[in-house]
Amino acid sequence: MTKESETTAKGGLEGVVAAKTRLSAVKGADGELIYCGYNIDELAGNVIFEEVVHLLHHDHLPNQSELDELRSSLVGFRELPQGVVDLIQSLPSDTAPMNAIRTVVSALGCFDPAAEDDSMYAQRRKALRLIAQIPVATAYFHRSREGKPLVAPNPKLSEAANFLYMINGEEPSEDTVKTMDMCYVLHADHGMNASTFSSRVTIATLSDMYSAICSAIGTLKGPLHGGANEGVIRMLQEIGSLDKVDAYVEECLAQKKKIMGIGHRVYKVLDPRAPHLKRMAQRLSAELGEAKWIQMSERIAEMMLKEKGLHANVDFYSATVYYSLGIPIDLFTPIFAISRTAGWTAHVLEQLSDNRLIRPQSQYVGPTGLQVKPLAQR
Repeated sequence: MTKESETTAKGGLEGVVAAKTRLSAVKGADGELIYCGYNIDELAGNVIFEEVVHLLHHDHLPNQSELDELRSSLVGFRELPQGVVDLIQSLPSDTAPMNAIRTVVSALGCFDPAAEDDSMYAQRRKALRLIAQIPVATAYFHRSREGKPLVAPNPKLSEAANFLYMINGEEPSEDTVKTMDMCYVLHADHGMNASTFSSRVTIATLSDMYSAICSAIGTLKGPLHGGANEGVIRMLQEIGSLDKVDAYVEECLAQKKKIMGIGHRVYKVLDPRAPHLKRMAQRLSAELGEAKWIQMSERIAEMMLKEKGLHANVDFYSATVYYSLGIPIDLFTPIFAISRTAGWTAHVLEQLSDNRLIRPQSQYVGPTGLQVKPLAQR
């Protein structure tokens, strides 16, 4: 028997190590997430998103001069080409936001004269350009579909603050900015997740940065990945009230239906990002005087831990946070994409630094030895 014939496929590549990385580690058994040596609990609340971008791209937290330079670069890259703005405004108002963002990223590559420049300097500039422009494009699309005038980026605002300003047309409160910024930090990277893997597979062919990020966005869109946070709030809306939670969960368990936001492919214990988001959700609910969403969430989490031994994941509480901030449900996943672009681009740069084409094998399970019959005999 040949070595090739002995290869056994594992569904979803479970347990397969696809790459070495310095960027992030997901320690499922211990419930830990690490960015470049820093535990997420150390970063959350102590650094802003722009500092995490620098950490992922340069392997160290920035000093003040480095942070100022990065923020200046991001602000300078925010403006979209007029052709891309025209494209955004021409999209049907019922376009799914993730489809719009994927389309816009592809278009940005068409308007970038350095799109095919494969020098590392150009790749790093393209990475920062995408981090800066994807939130702007998302905000423009949202305003356009609602028939509202577009709000130009504010160069005085941080990435999180500017996005909130651009979708709402008014400067957000300091607390709101801190909440959104922490969400960005918590979502910035997460090991070899499906969308990150997609971006690395694409760039490993020596395609371009824009194609790699398009691949990632298309992968993130799925409800088993980034789309789960939208599913959580829709589930809570379907349940309606705290007194109906038990019956809903029991019915799902009886019918073996998945409950969105519960369980994780890698974490066997609590998702380390979840407690940070849970605290934010609790605080926002208390401030807004609308406690039922977090109460329903906590009851679902309690039942699923008791009945199935499954913990809530990052999507479970981020949904309540975004909803409490007044963000439209179909922008939940785009916000995930905005923050994860920091990680995607860092992984693309890392892949390019020591590239090898990603080409796994498959295990053939079909028939062999078939012979072609004449057409008249088939």
